[in-house]
Amino acid sequence: MIRMMPKTATQHKTAGPYSPVLEVKGTNLVFLSGQASLDMEGNTIGDTIEEQTRITMEHCIKQLKEANCTLDNVVEVTVYLADLSEWDRFNVVYRDYFTAPYPARTALGVQLLNNFKVEITMRAIKDE
Repeated sequence: MIRMMPKTATQHKTAGPYSPVLEVKGTNLVFLSGQASLDMEGNTIGDTIEEQTRITMEHCIKQLKEANCTLDNVVEVTVYLADLSEWDRFNVVYRDYFTAPYPARTALGVQLLNNFKVEITMRAIKDE
């Protein structure tokens, strides 16, 4: 296992799908630039936070695959949301993609380009 939460680590009961602290092992770092809900022509696709989150996560999976990684290799995620009131709806979709121990995660409310509702960056570690 590449990522693991220390056995004594704890977090508040309202925590979302993330680990408060994460130990990682591996030798190669993989960094994903911000991924968003775009088609190959650069057009924004998806009208809801749920649609855009799924498409964005699928783009992340595709980019990770290019580096011979999966979501299991991801150790840290940064989420940029255009509307923080959509946080809970974002998390419903996000939970479908990761299993515990979850990657460490930070979320920010920001102004995004092109009618994006969400943009995601990831850092992964692979053992080679």
